[in-house]
Amino acid sequence: MRSPRRCSRNGCPRQAVATLTYVYGDSTAVVGPLAAFAEPHTYDLCETHARSLTAPRGWELVRHDGDFAPPPPTPDDLVALAEAVREAARPAPPRPDETDHHQGHQTGRRGHLRVIPPPH
Repeated sequence: MRSPRRCSRNGCPRQAVATLTYVYGDSTAVVGPLAAFAEPHTYDLCETHARSLTAPRGWELVRHDGDFAPPPPTPDDLVALAEAVREAARPAPPRPDETDHHQGHQTGRRGHLRVIPPPH
């Protein structure tokens, strides 16, 4: 399962909304909307870091002039959501006080409902 892309800056937990690319031949840093795929020589940035970035001395900075929108959900996001719902719906293991010692049956309790296994 893939997690959402995060800002590349150390210690920043925010979601990435922009991509920084260096064009070394032109001494230019380009900050634009988040690229469709993470590339090895680019950096994903949150909006705060994308807006506050400065270029190295002698370099030109080209920055996207509009708003940085968060990326749309991907199929991986939907799969992660479905898995989280399934995990939350799993019944908890029965507690020792929920075991019927007289007949050797275990019952599970979930809220106001009780699950009783079928007779053997």
